[in-house]
Amino acid sequence: MSGTSAEFADTSAIDGYHAHVYYDAATRGEAERLRAAIGAGFATRLGRWHDAPVGPHPTSMYQVAFTVDQFARLVPWLMLNRGPLTVLVHPETGDDYTDHSQHALWLGTPLPLDLEVLRRKPA
Repeated sequence: MSGTSAEFADTSAIDGYHAHVYYDAATRGEAERLRAAIGAGFATRLGRWHDAPVGPHPTSMYQVAFTVDQFARLVPWLMLNRGPLTVLVHPETGDDYTDHSQHALWLGTPLPLDLEVLRRKPA
């Protein structure tokens, strides 16, 4: 591999992660089941239920906030246990736009986010 480490982002900029669990009326029960299991099995902060689109998210969702040290446990578990739900996992680096777009990891079918609401306003 050529190049210097200065060409790559420093992962120490990651303060934590968010997982956004998307659902609709047909999958709300699955979302509830998954949320209960996450709360029982992992050290996370479970966000509020949003039964309508909020921010860049195009459909109902709740957020799961977790620390860097929980990533290796929680994300593989979500891969195997999310059922029919789509989950967006992204780091928290302080740049919401890039975190939700370039740094995003999708479990399931990616959804079209309204990224314009995350763009930083010029000072």
